Amino acid sequence: MRVIAGSARSLLLKTPAGMNTRPTTDRIKETLFNVLQNDVPGAVFVDLCAGSGQIGIEALSRGADKAYFIENDASAVKCVEDNLKHTGFLDKSVVLKQDAVTAVSYGIREAADIIFADPPYGKGTDEQILAAAAKSKAVTADTLIVIEEEKNRDFSFATDLGFVIIKEKVYKTNKHVFLKKHS
Repeated sequence: MRVIAGSARSLLLKTPAGMNTRPTTDRIKETLFNVLQNDVPGAVFVDLCAGSGQIGIEALSRGADKAYFIENDASAVKCVEDNLKHTGFLDKSVVLKQDAVTAVSYGIREAADIIFADPPYGKGTDEQILAAAAKSKAVTADTLIVIEEEKNRDFSFATDLGFVIIKEKVYKTNKHVFLKKHS
């Protein structure tokens, strides 16, 4: 796993030991950032369920001003911190050891421009994150939320929570759903 583009391009990143994380492939990460490319420079980026931190690090490498890394697994938090030191982005980062729902509700202390979430598939965490985001001061009408979830996940619940789906990018086994608060 590596940083694809930007100031930290080609640097290799560690992944947490064990089976508790599911790293996004380089191909899917590149597709994601092709969609986000105009929104990332200068952004406050949030990487929920960060795992290795590779998505937030990619955002920093491509010009985000600041990134929050939210992870509740201690070994993954250590991995994120190691990767931030290796890439030189520690000074632009906030690492919080807490669950994603708590972080969206209370942990993020400023308006986020982009929130990326890659929660465990099929456990309803995506819905809990959106429910928290609907009430969060960190989420404005301009905040773009991207959730990675299994390919067949129905996101009709998002409308009831006050969000509109802007786009879905579907891959072989999963997808990215792009959402904003309904105005």
